[in-house]
Amino acid sequence: MSTSAVPGPLAQQLLDAQVAFHLRRLSGERLAATVTELAEGALEASGHHPIGDLVDPGAVREIVARALATVPGSAAVGGFVELASEVLAEGPAEPYPLGDVVDRDQVAAVLDELLALSPALERALERLTASPLVGTMASRFMGRIVGEVLQANKAVADKVPGLGSLMSFGTTAASRMMGAADKQFEGLLGDTVGKGGTFAVRRLNRIVIETLRDPTTREAVLQVWDLAAAQQVSGMGDEAREELSGVVGAVHELVASTLAHEHVARLGDAVVDAFFERFGGYTPTELLDELDLRREDLVADVVRIAPGVVDALRESGDLERLLREQLEPFYASSEVRDLLS
Repeated sequence: MSTSAVPGPLAQQLLDAQVAFHLRRLSGERLAATVTELAEGALEASGHHPIGDLVDPGAVREIVARALATVPGSAAVGGFVELASEVLAEGPAEPYPLGDVVDRDQVAAVLDELLALSPALERALERLTASPLVGTMASRFMGRIVGEVLQANKAVADKVPGLGSLMSFGTTAASRMMGAADKQFEGLLGDTVGKGGTFAVRRLNRIVIETLRDPTTREAVLQVWDLAAAQQVSGMGDEAREELSGVVGAVHELVASTLAHEHVARLGDAVVDAFFERFGGYTPTELLDELDLRREDLVADVVRIAPGVVDALRESGDLERLLREQLEPFYASSEVRDLLS
């Protein structure tokens, strides 16, 4: 520090006194009162200004874009993902029924909304007909079902005198007509894999949609939920954790790479713009009310957190150093020297 930047004797005494004053305000019983005063003062002062005037939307867009590009792929988030996997594997200290956490009526409401999406699902499934590979898979799937039905009917027919041989003859004839292996039904449906596949996909789509629209489906799903709700929530175990670790890691990498894409960044910009368009005219106090957050609770949370942070900084000497670094340039300034001279 140059000589001109060093406080004079009187300025140094004033600097020492002010640093000591702030240290006392941030110590012992006075700490809670100081933090409460600062937090309430900040909320009170900002409560008179709209959020759009306090925060620059452009700066927020840059922050969001940088966070999307860097945070999901960071080592810290990777550690959180690994920690979450370990917590799920260990489970709660005291197991409890799943039904105690999730209300059945809410599950039924969600199920009703999902079942009401059957028209949208039907449109989405219809697009699958454009994929030849999906058509082949659907044809083989339905062919296996037909084969299983024929085998089951033959097993029953074998128990009836004379009917077994007749059923065997019919099965053989049908198999010859449908082809070999897993492609019997595909050959029966059309001259080409494409035609048979398209028909099979559409037929499967119709089966899925009609099943979803069947009133029995809702009751069946809720019955399954009742069985699951009675089960105790416990950890997955080490074996399941090892099996899922690869999936969790792959999903994490997928999310990180996707969020880092420029298209997602533009989507983030759109979300920020929509937020300021919707809430930019709100004051922070009004936004807290919209979020059902009480200002008193927020201040109390800050007061609970502050002592640990401030005490650690004070014990290490960093608190006094930070205060002195912020105040010393003022007392070393030429304006203060002129006043004190």
